[in-house]
Amino acid sequence: MVETQLLVVGGGPAGLAAAGAAASLGIDVLLADEGLKLGGQLVKQTHKFFGSREHHAGVRGIDIPPLLLANRERVTVLTDTTIIGCYEDGVLTALTGEDKYLKIKAQRAILATGASEKFLSFPGNDLPGVYGAGAVQTLMNQYGVVPGQRVLMVGAGNIGVIVSYQLLQAGIQVAAVVEAAPTIGAYLVHASKLARAGVPILTRHTILEAKGQESVQSAVIAKLDENWQVIPGSEEELAVDVVCLAVGLSPVIDLLGQMGCKTKYVPELGGEVPLRDAGLKTSLGWLYVAGDAAGVEEASAAMVEGRLAGAAAAAELGADAAAAGAIIAQCQASLDSLRRGPVGAKIRAGLSKLEGGTL
Repeated sequence: MVETQLLVVGGGPAGLAAAGAAASLGIDVLLADEGLKLGGQLVKQTHKFFGSREHHAGVRGIDIPPLLLANRERVTVLTDTTIIGCYEDGVLTALTGEDKYLKIKAQRAILATGASEKFLSFPGNDLPGVYGAGAVQTLMNQYGVVPGQRVLMVGAGNIGVIVSYQLLQAGIQVAAVVEAAPTIGAYLVHASKLARAGVPILTRHTILEAKGQESVQSAVIAKLDENWQVIPGSEEELAVDVVCLAVGLSPVIDLLGQMGCKTKYVPELGGEVPLRDAGLKTSLGWLYVAGDAAGVEEASAAMVEGRLAGAAAAAELGADAAAAGAIIAQCQASLDSLRRGPVGAKIRAGLSKLEGGTL
């Protein structure tokens, strides 16, 4: 049995920030991640972040992970480790490496398990050459492998637009970006890069079919009307060998589900999300949640939520109350700032549906 004050599950932006905050308050942390390298989605982000210094503006995502861990001597890291069970007595089980089985007893735990990619149903979606955007980033930015030569991107949120630009940087053509909604969801700073490169972003468009024998050879797109129905005669076939889907993410809350954590379906936050208090503590009391597992947002918000959860858990574990309280207050103010304006309207609407939920 491995014992620790705080277990953090997930070494992405939220998990790293949570471990760093708790360690800075004198708490011993065990950080477990299924990847071979810490960072989660950050290890795929070759672009520079923007915003404020607090949110690592001007720093490439791949360079952020080391900045998030404070007092590294208080953090024990287990990579290549998958948490496979979470039980009522506060014990979690894990597989590390190829065959080592662990039992972990933690006084508190923070689940920062991220999100999984959503998919679309259409004829030909099982052909080789149909990828999720995260898979394309993994191939290119982690392993240096290009997915193809000419790509149709489906989805004009931040992920779809950023990955499209990264494809261009790798010398791959982007035939078009199609978006079913009437407006794009990406920040204009990212979309403008595509516009300058001459890539068409087609709103009120969708994919109807991927065609090919052994792999993708073309894709059929079409226009949508105001009722989200295909406009007859608007079909267009594009010669592409890759269809990349960036159509949203779903929070990964399997472990919380094992424990019967109270959840609510909130589409604005990506789907089923756990109820939690202002400190991100769930209905289970000893378990906290942060990042996309709490509701899909941007990496900057995930990092702030991680710090918030780390400080809140540390306070319950006996850390200096004033120091922990200062971090919590600063994080809550930072989240309010990130969620202001029209860009944060969707997140604010989703969070409002959680208000009043009974833990």
